[in-house]
Amino acid sequence: MDSFLPSPDCDTISKTYNGQIDSHLVQKTNERYREILPNLPRGKGWMTEHLVQYQGVWLTPNAALKGLMWVQGHFKPRSTDIFLASFPKTGTTWLKALTFATINRTRYGFADHPLLTTVPHGCLPFLEACPNDLDGFPSPRLLSTHIPYTLLPNSMTVNQSCRFVYICRDPKDVLVSKWLFMNKLRPKELAPISLEEAFELFCQGISHYGPYWDHVLGYWKASLETPEQVLFLKYEELRGEPSVVVKRLGEFLGHPFSLEEESKGVVEEIVKLCSFENLSNLGVNKSSVLKLSTQIIVDNRHFLRKGKVGDGKSYLTDEMIKRINEITSEKLLGSGLVFDS
Repeated sequence: MDSFLPSPDCDTISKTYNGQIDSHLVQKTNERYREILPNLPRGKGWMTEHLVQYQGVWLTPNAALKGLMWVQGHFKPRSTDIFLASFPKTGTTWLKALTFATINRTRYGFADHPLLTTVPHGCLPFLEACPNDLDGFPSPRLLSTHIPYTLLPNSMTVNQSCRFVYICRDPKDVLVSKWLFMNKLRPKELAPISLEEAFELFCQGISHYGPYWDHVLGYWKASLETPEQVLFLKYEELRGEPSVVVKRLGEFLGHPFSLEEESKGVVEEIVKLCSFENLSNLGVNKSSVLKLSTQIIVDNRHFLRKGKVGDGKSYLTDEMIKRINEITSEKLLGSGLVFDS
């Protein structure tokens, strides 16, 4: 059975793989959710009225929080599982396309590749958005997640040899991309969030799956401790030398490119197929929608805006840039991780 999913809808995914949703476990998660929700700290939301803080991380009070609780309590990982991890708006869509194309390069031809007719999010579903046991998925299962490394259950990080590919991005670009994206999803009955509001919230760590710097550091430290399990990538490096990064990706995932493949230009074909420009121009990415949950439905065209490195500087004031750079330097001090800007 192919790992390609013909629809991003979680219900369709479940039916496609005959995965059975355990109603007892769902009920158990919902009961625990209703029990803890009233006591969680609240902060201003970006696309919802508010966010809640759970185990030190800010989440939407319904979909994200429930999804995290489900993963922590009931998800059963396999040693062959591959997770693409990221903070929102750091290159998730692009990384999904590259990973799917790299692993399945002998299965599909470039002329009729699934990515030409199906959005990347339809090929690699979000773990926390699909509350079923996923037993019907073939191995290796390709899943994505925004969950911080520190909140993942030991069954995923210690007791199994699951592999993670993490992508990060300059926080200034993340902030601006996130602000523009969330305002497109924000209900009309809620006033848009100004850039100044978004900036203050981001600096305070109050953003989806934030604080941002904690999220990045969690996966960075894990990549240093267990490099065979966690591959840490930077969006800027991917934009600058995509072929180099794709070869690293193939090697890490156990699908290295042969000399023959390299001589035939297979790496370059994958980069071309999955390029930001190509994905942006495909009709499926302009006209279809992604159902992240029963409450959240997103036009896929919103996932691909510019993809430009340094675009945040076009929106932020000099004072904003200075403050974020100072926070970044302080948070990453001594970690060995740096952003070029």
